[in-house]
Amino acid sequence: MYQPTAEETQAIEAWFAEFDALAERGSIEGLADLAVFPMNLATDVPGGHAAVRQWTREEYIETMREAIGGGTAGLDLTSTRTPRFLSANLVVVETEATMTVDGQPQSMHYVDLLVRTEDGWAFQTMVQGGWGHGWPTAKRG
Repeated sequence: MYQPTAEETQAIEAWFAEFDALAERGSIEGLADLAVFPMNLATDVPGGHAAVRQWTREEYIETMREAIGGGTAGLDLTSTRTPRFLSANLVVVETEATMTVDGQPQSMHYVDLLVRTEDGWAFQTMVQGGWGHGWPTAKRG
């Protein structure tokens, strides 16, 4: 198994600090700059099965504008992230987060795949339950 150096782990922490700062400000274009497209998504359809698709940069920007609008500031967002290095270039990051919406705490659990590019780390795959409203379910074969 690959064992990351302290510097590699710190690079992932720094990447997420930048991501969180951009999200807080509502810089959707800045968030998109931290990704590789097409982006893979895996989620599920409520009451159904898994759903998968790919987003272009434009689809990501449109969806994130709807999801976080002017930013995450004021949501009292806290996250605990656990990076699992598959290699020096691939990291699966599990996140447990809580935010406050309309005075009510909401918990989230999701996974991102980060890939190391020539320009630095970028997220390429997002996995989280509950995003598949209206999406067709995944089919084998």
